[in-house]
Amino acid sequence: MTPLSPSEPRPWLRRIARWLLGAFLVLAGTSHLTFSREDFRAQVPPWLPFDVDFVVIASGVVEIALGLALLFLGRWRVPIGWITAAFFIAVFPGNIAQFVEGRDAFGLDTDLSRGIRLLFQPLLVLWALWATGAWRAWRAKRQ
Repeated sequence: MTPLSPSEPRPWLRRIARWLLGAFLVLAGTSHLTFSREDFRAQVPPWLPFDVDFVVIASGVVEIALGLALLFLGRWRVPIGWITAAFFIAVFPGNIAQFVEGRDAFGLDTDLSRGIRLLFQPLLVLWALWATGAWRAWRAKRQ
């Protein structure tokens, strides 16, 4: 595993954040395929030209793959960080659809709770970019 930079304080904090995000994604992906499948179906926008079950299963498989990559492919953490952030952006329309259409899932049964949920998606994007050092690498490359 390549070290980040000697000037970075507490690189272990990023590593722990990356591992937590990886574990979160593995759990979320597993839940797509098992115990939360119906809830994830509620987040698939009706305008997508794909079968709802296909979208739920495919996104679950992608989440598991990303989670495992974050956990075990530290050398590739920067590109994996960008891919993970892009994934979080790609699934955001599903969260918006759930809010706009007022679909209940994951205990989000009010407009307020669904609206608050929307605020967390950008935090996931930032988490992926920070925990993997992707944002830091991009800034360093620009200088």
